[in-house]
Amino acid sequence: MPESVDAVEMQTALLRLRRTSGLPVAFGGLLSDTRHARIAELNGAHTAALRGLVISAGSGLGGKAIALSRPCAVTDYHSSRHISHEYDMAVAAEGLRSVVAVPVVVRRKVRGVLYGALREPLTLGDRTFDAAVAAARDVEQALAVRDEVQQLLAVTREQVTDPRAAPEAWEDVRSAHRELRALVPKVLDPALRDELLAVCGRLASAAGARVPAAPEVQLAPRELDVLACVAAGATNAVAAGRLGLRPETVKGYLRSAMRKLGAHTRLEAVVAARRAGLLP
Repeated sequence: MPESVDAVEMQTALLRLRRTSGLPVAFGGLLSDTRHARIAELNGAHTAALRGLVISAGSGLGGKAIALSRPCAVTDYHSSRHISHEYDMAVAAEGLRSVVAVPVVVRRKVRGVLYGALREPLTLGDRTFDAAVAAARDVEQALAVRDEVQQLLAVTREQVTDPRAAPEAWEDVRSAHRELRALVPKVLDPALRDELLAVCGRLASAAGARVPAAPEVQLAPRELDVLACVAAGATNAVAAGRLGLRPETVKGYLRSAMRKLGAHTRLEAVVAARRAGLLP
């Protein structure tokens, strides 16, 4: 998994965990294989003792959470009889006592683990557990979006190379373009977001090569998102659901796009956008 996931999604989740739970320390990392996670990100730590620590499934608190695929906690890490103690030295160096570990699970597969900790041996309440689980859900959603993006990119890299593809294949290209544009706002990693937009541009350009050139038109990203949904036959309400917008907002973007394209109907707008090489 690219390092940028650790650097962006994981850091954001750890910051949220500290803010919502009140825990002074948060850390975590993603699995490098099915049984090992590497602690790559720290928030609130006083030392670097935990950084780079490799957690094995079943070992320590985090390893237990990975093996069981559920949150686990201890009131006093060092004296707990419910976990193994392979990582006591690193935990002691950071001065941690009460710790909660939550697995990051995507499609029933553990992909990482998040920790929150106190430097006192206090019982962690429901509020703390809820905050830790919510932070893990943030990472899960980001990974799920990334997985979907990578799958779509793999398909479109092949499709975009052949603008003379059969009509049924071109409909697949249009569908992929629409799905990619809908995912762009959900991607935090700027490099991946730029790649996504670049692929969308190549898909649209490939379509533009199939029709006569039209005067250059500049549409805002959200105007293109709405038009891509409209091109697939979506109503304003359906487009709003797909894009996470209000129906009134979708209507406004569509009206603006139609004005720029010199179109009087939704269909005319889609046709004009395709002629301009803005949609596949």
